[in-house]
Amino acid sequence: MGMYQISRGGSRVGPLSVRRQSATHPAVSKATGYNKTNTYFSSSESGRRCNNQRKRSVVLCGLNNSQTTGTSTSATAVARDNLRLALPSKGRMAEDTLALLKDCQLNVVKPNPRQYVAQISQMPGVEVWFQRATDVVRKLTYGDVDIGFVGHDMVAEIGDGHEELLIVHDALGYGSCHLALGVPATGKFADVNTIEDLKNMAWSASNPLRVVTGYHNIARKFFAEVGMEHVELLSADGALEAAPAMGCADIILDLVSTGVTLRENNLKEIEGGKIMESEGVLVVNKTSLLERPGMMELVHELLERLEAHLVAQKYYSVIVNMTGTSADDVSERLIQAGLGGLQGPTVSSVYPEGAPGGYFAAIVCVPKKELYPAVKSLRKLGGSGVLVQPMTYIFDDEPPRWLALTNNLGISTKSIDFA
Repeated sequence: MGMYQISRGGSRVGPLSVRRQSATHPAVSKATGYNKTNTYFSSSESGRRCNNQRKRSVVLCGLNNSQTTGTSTSATAVARDNLRLALPSKGRMAEDTLALLKDCQLNVVKPNPRQYVAQISQMPGVEVWFQRATDVVRKLTYGDVDIGFVGHDMVAEIGDGHEELLIVHDALGYGSCHLALGVPATGKFADVNTIEDLKNMAWSASNPLRVVTGYHNIARKFFAEVGMEHVELLSADGALEAAPAMGCADIILDLVSTGVTLRENNLKEIEGGKIMESEGVLVVNKTSLLERPGMMELVHELLERLEAHLVAQKYYSVIVNMTGTSADDVSERLIQAGLGGLQGPTVSSVYPEGAPGGYFAAIVCVPKKELYPAVKSLRKLGGSGVLVQPMTYIFDDEPPRWLALTNNLGISTKSIDFA
């Protein structure tokens, strides 16, 4: 069963297509200093696996004449007396993950900043491990950790369709960016504005398109799908934007947020060159989820906390005083004006100076983007004294992604007892 994800609407997306790479060894270019893989794509599908009971490194072959490694895992969770949550250890992704957990009333306590292990005060049975983003994914595939926060791009690149990876929340609201080609804006690429323009340049086995990227698995799939055969993938640890100007590569393939860095380095995006969107996601090891005691409860609690907070972030709670003949009269006027909130307005009597006076207080949830139009509509309905408050949590009966997860796994929610 291939890796799949739960979409924003709760439906299953996948399985993700997997193309394996052929087994020749990458070389290092003396001229450029970039790690090179062989030049063109192949449709052969062969592989060599070293399978043991425990995880072992294996060579996965196909698509391109280059080598990558994957893992083979046992189908049984290794026994231990705790649950392990992996978090990114560095950068903006790490900061945003900790901030989101804090907003969900989950405080990560790390007594020693030099250590990589921590705890969550509200989850005493959970052990937190800080890891590089790539290792979060790798250790999820190994089963060394049970659940983790990481960027979707890392799941696609490092996970590469691994059957043990299951994305249970695909829209955590931070780390938003996209993976795209960066093409020089001048020189021989000045008139290249689409992927077809790039494809129609005179690339050959002796003159391949040189692409520097940290996403080789994604790159191989992308160029195979668009029908580009003569592509040479180069590796670099950073400052990819400098490679075309230095003559080390023709184009880059990297994450793009605002596009400012591309433009400042005389690079541009092209039509058809956007490969995937990415943001923070929550990923679980499938075997751990199904077999490790307490994992179902942990995933349910995380999804419930995350969903309640992320949904609430989209709304304001608006309280307004209104005149009317009855609470039903006020409710009907609000609903007709499109101000019914999530499930209808809450209306109660107001008692000025201790006696009823035909005044009612109405409470509705209003999307943040529609706040000012809603205030104007309330005034037209005779509303006054409008109060606006931020919302912290909106708890549904059950998180939609939890229902989608259990449905896709063929598990009845009635059979799960969290008491």
